[in-house]
Amino acid sequence: MAVIKPFRAVRPPKSMVEDVQSRPYDVLNSDEARAEAGNNEKSLYHIIRPEIDFPVGTDEHAPEVYEKAAENFAKFQKNGWLVQDDKEQYYIYAQTMNGKTQYGLVVCAYVDDYMNGVIKKHELTRKDKEEDRMKHVRVNDANIEPVFFAFPDNATLDALVAKYTAEEPEYDFTAALDGFRHRLWIVDADEDIKTITAEFAKMPALYIADGHHRSAAAALVGKEKADNNPCHRGDEEYNYFMAVCFPSSQLTIIDYNRVVKDLNGLSSQEFLSALQKNFDVECKGADIYKPNALHNFSLYLDGAWYSLTAKTGTYDDNDPIGVLDVTISSNLILGDILGIEDLRTSKRVDFVGGIRGLEELKRRVDSGEMRAALALYPVSMKQLVDIADTGNIMPPKTTWFEPKLRSGLVIHKLS
Repeated sequence: MAVIKPFRAVRPPKSMVEDVQSRPYDVLNSDEARAEAGNNEKSLYHIIRPEIDFPVGTDEHAPEVYEKAAENFAKFQKNGWLVQDDKEQYYIYAQTMNGKTQYGLVVCAYVDDYMNGVIKKHELTRKDKEEDRMKHVRVNDANIEPVFFAFPDNATLDALVAKYTAEEPEYDFTAALDGFRHRLWIVDADEDIKTITAEFAKMPALYIADGHHRSAAAALVGKEKADNNPCHRGDEEYNYFMAVCFPSSQLTIIDYNRVVKDLNGLSSQEFLSALQKNFDVECKGADIYKPNALHNFSLYLDGAWYSLTAKTGTYDDNDPIGVLDVTISSNLILGDILGIEDLRTSKRVDFVGGIRGLEELKRRVDSGEMRAALALYPVSMKQLVDIADTGNIMPPKTTWFEPKLRSGLVIHKLS
């Protein structure tokens, strides 16, 4: 059963939250972070993307860059841009996108739950990315950014959240870049804190929705601290890491699409002919075509859109991995035809989150940067949970959750 605890968040004063908050570190590059931070010395990018404080081109993984993150974290606290709450409590975080709101509980999850599989994952992680985040956690002695979990729907928690969100929030702002609204409430009543802890204790599992590398890094640093502490008791703050947990039914997974640099030596016509072995191929013309169901794909090639529908017998509905459209496309198109075997390492394929729209696929092909684009129908939360519950792993770049969590609203210190 899931173990969580309240915590004393380090967070911005109400008047400064819009100055401090940022997008997550992994959805933008150094140049974009530098541009978004601009002249704002309070921007969290100075902590999560500290290379922006160095000359352009500085290696973001250089030791001095990590040290700068810790220096800036200390500076933010000294200047009062980040202040630690006096009491251990939970927080409610609401995000509104396109008129739909999802309500998450900000908690501290248990490192041992990650290690023993109560916190379930559906993606593999890369050691280099794990180590990058581990260095960031170590040097700051804090989880600067939360991870994103899903949990089974719970009527008791829904009622508690509804009670708090009927009141004025602590934070309430709309992000200028995307127009999404973000609000935060503080759950400080002792009885309500006990209720949240008790309800999570009834849950057999929590599911990582987004942030597999951050989850792994946070848990591994926590275990590392425990192993290195001869007086380890088990109740130290480093035994926990920060997560925002949403009811599964409230979450939206959007499409995660592919663009390829070449056709593996094939002409356009040869590529289309090869597709006909396993797909019904239909030209849709110049107007953007979006996949309309599972096993239906959209291909953009030479200024035209095509509908590709996987033929019966090319996938197994009883195989939780084999039935996924990412598996079908990876095996039958990227692998068999284009010779792209490892999506995690190949330089011939790139991935585009559906939040950018199919127009972005068209733009990257029309620009000459890419040769063709493939759009997929999004995975469902049920598919994700089924795969995690059976101990299976999804292919790389399968799920894209939107909206992304804003960073800087709450931070968790490990000591």
